[in-house]
Amino acid sequence: MRPRDARFWALVVAIGLASGFLAGLFGVGGGILMVPALTLLLGVGQRLAHGTSLTAIIPMAVVGVTGYALGDSVDWLAAALLTLGAAGGAVLGTAALHRLPQRVLRLAFAAFLVLTAVRMFWEVGAPAGEADLDVATAVLLVVVGVISGVTAGLFGVGGGLIMVPAMVLLLSLPDALAKGTSLAVIVPTALIGTYRNARVKNTDLTLAAVLGLSGMVTAFAAAQWSVTMQAGLSRILFACLMLVVAALMVFRKDAKAGAEPGFEP
Repeated sequence: MRPRDARFWALVVAIGLASGFLAGLFGVGGGILMVPALTLLLGVGQRLAHGTSLTAIIPMAVVGVTGYALGDSVDWLAAALLTLGAAGGAVLGTAALHRLPQRVLRLAFAAFLVLTAVRMFWEVGAPAGEADLDVATAVLLVVVGVISGVTAGLFGVGGGLIMVPAMVLLLSLPDALAKGTSLAVIVPTALIGTYRNARVKNTDLTLAAVLGLSGMVTAFAAAQWSVTMQAGLSRILFACLMLVVAALMVFRKDAKAGAEPGFEP
């Protein structure tokens, strides 16, 4: 890891501001930017970057969901069903994070970005404007919650990249409503993941605090903007960003074995 001098902390604040903006704008938690930024710019080990990102997501998500809630863009029933599954999924994801090799984590994260980016290039059906839940859809939402919880715990990305498209496809929710609901689920999911990561010293609380507090500055404004913005262009730009980040992660050299004390690479 780079020395923690003034330049280091300036980069941390910049990463937090950008991550908070993405969290509020896309309902994804901000880890999509934080994880590669921590590893590529600050030299944080892959595993520690995932855990620290998940912790930093908490304040960003709280501020972001507040912005969406003020715009009446949170489906609380869908959020409750997703959270039911995500709680268990986060436990599974953080357990896997503690055991998987760094290279596997890095390449899996890159593959996750590519698959999500491909999905975001496609338009989905016309939004219904409100959720029409039956028993089958409720069960599907719990399953989606489990998958997003595993994703959050394993990759430190909040799980929104799974939940947002799933809600748009399963419930035909408008983008803004899906994003707001996703952030509502990310808060408890990230709390559970952080608790488990902290027990095995797999999160840097100081670094996460600076990232999270910085991200709060931009998350609220971005959430307010997202409620009224056109979805098509933002999806395409965000998908392009994910493809670029995925390429950087794939071609990055593996960290040395000693980069993360207490873990085998």
